[in-house]
Parts: sequence; structure tokens; C-alpha cells
Amino acid sequence: MFQKKQLRFIALFALLGLVAVHVPVVKLEGSLAAFTLFDFFAPIAGGFIGALPGVISVLTVQVIRVLTSGGFGDVGSVIRLFPTLFGVWYFASKRRETLFVPLVAILAFNLHPIGRTVWYYSLFWLIPLAMHFLRDRFLLARSLGATFTAHSVGGAAWIWAFNLPAAVWVGLIPQVALERSLMAVGISLMYLVFVNVLHVLSKKGLVRLPLSLEKRYFLGFLK
Repeated sequence: MFQKKQLRFIALFALLGLVAVHVPVVKLEGSLAAFTLFDFFAPIAGGFIGALPGVISVLTVQVIRVLTSGGFGDVGSVIRLFPTLFGVWYFASKRRETLFVPLVAILAFNLHPIGRTVWYYSLFWLIPLAMHFLRDRFLLARSLGATFTAHSVGGAAWIWAFNLPAAVWVGLIPQVALERSLMAVGISLMYLVFVNVLHVLSKKGLVRLPLSLEKRYFLGFLK
């Protein structure tokens, strides 16, 4: 199914992810969110090794993380495995099929009795649709689309699993806006770092990536 080179990079990116998950980056004041380097690294994996290999490498990290932190003890631990995978797919792929993910999430959220009372919360998930048309022009747009695609999957699954009251979803709106904006900036910066590091390594003949790097993101002095 995969060439040896692809398998090596799946393993390499999984290994990098396992390291990144233990590197704290920031904890937002007044929020329960504590971001690690992995949160910014995971969505970009598919941009370097392909959508499916990227999903596999990130899923590997997610499973190992859950197993080493108590296992699949509840529904929440299972749900947390999947949202990021769809973010990886969105970031790596230009295919319009990725847009079905937030659309289905919006539908699922609003079919829930509580969800339909706070339907405006699901408007966040229109962002990946809008960003799809800007992704080739702006890296930040691509990153916003990826992080809100992941958010849509998590949000739709969470409301059906836990039936959180409407007041909780309303209270989350400003927090989501702040957290996901930070995520998008972090993803973009991480991608720029990796593009240029891998470019240097490639020029020196130390790596041969399965996919070509996006030259427009090379720093001027490295071109």
C-alpha cells in the first residue's frame, strides 16, 4: 500500500508527534485549554507526507497517548482521537470532499434537540468552507480551515455524547474564537518552520520527502 519511503516518514512524523505532545506551549488565561507543540504540529503532517500517511502518523500518536494516560476509559477519550485527523485531511488535501465534514457536523449538531436551540454555535463550521477558496493564497486561511474542521467533528460528537446544556455552548463561543485563532497561527508558524528546515535538509541530501515542498514559503536567504 505504501512505499518504504512513505512508511519511514509515517514512522518519523509519529515519533516527532510523540515528542511534541510532551512539549507545553501555552495555557490560555481563564481557559481549560493547555496547548502542546503537538496541537500545532499534527495538522501539518499531511502537508509533507500526504493526507493518508499524515492521518496514520497522527492517529498513531493519538492512540499511544491515550493508552499511556489511562486507556479508553470513557466515551470522551474515544471521541478525542478523531477530530484532529479530519484537520490533517483538510490541511493536506485540496479536494472539495473535505468540505462535507463541516457540513455534516453542522447538520448533526442542529439535529440534536439542544444543538438546534444554539444553532448559531455551528456557524463556526462555515469557516472551513470559506477558507477553502482562500487556502492557496493564504497559509493562515488553510490553517483556519483545518482547525475549524477538527473543531466541527469534536463539537458534533460531543453534543450527542454528553448533551451539554445550551448555556455551556453559548459560554464557549468567545473561548472557541480565541483558541482556534491561536491554533491557526500556531499551525501556520509550525508549517513555515518545517518547510524551511526540510528544505535545508533536502538541499544537503539528508532527506527525500514523498511530496515536493511549497517553494513560496521558503525564506529568502534559503532559496
